[in-house]
Amino acid sequence: MTLTETVALALIVGVLAVLGGQAAPDGQSEKAAVEKVIRDSICWALTKDKDLQISTMSQTEDLRIIWTSGPVVAGWTDYVKLFDTWMDRRFKATLTEIHDLDICISRSGDVAWFSARLDDLGEWDGKPVGDRNIRWTGVLERRDGRWLFVQMHGSVAKDMIASNGAAKK
Repeated sequence: MTLTETVALALIVGVLAVLGGQAAPDGQSEKAAVEKVIRDSICWALTKDKDLQISTMSQTEDLRIIWTSGPVVAGWTDYVKLFDTWMDRRFKATLTEIHDLDICISRSGDVAWFSARLDDLGEWDGKPVGDRNIRWTGVLERRDGRWLFVQMHGSVAKDMIASNGAAKK
């Protein structure tokens, strides 16, 4: 191999190494990025930071959310209708705590899913609302370099519901 061929080969290997490093994101930093979006998607209500909440969701009609109560959200158009309730002065988020968060990222690196337990409490016109021990799951997809929710589900286990219909503390 000539000196020119050796230099050319070294340059190609060097470029591929740099590109390869950029194409394969660090697993821990990706999980941290996904975790931030998960937390922002629910904790925004404590300060009513609507822009933060919007930044966590796919603003497309493939968004799906099924929660402990209320209608099934089938698309961004359905989702934006909920802001009137959350931004109403009578609503106040009082506690949001995420427990046992477990995040998985696909081998391709563009889909993540998670499970957790969630305590999500608030007040409506001074009366308590929300639940503890919500079984919370979701799917996020990396779109245009950003992690966004495409599916979210929250439910309260039947054995966790008190006789009055509220989640046990």
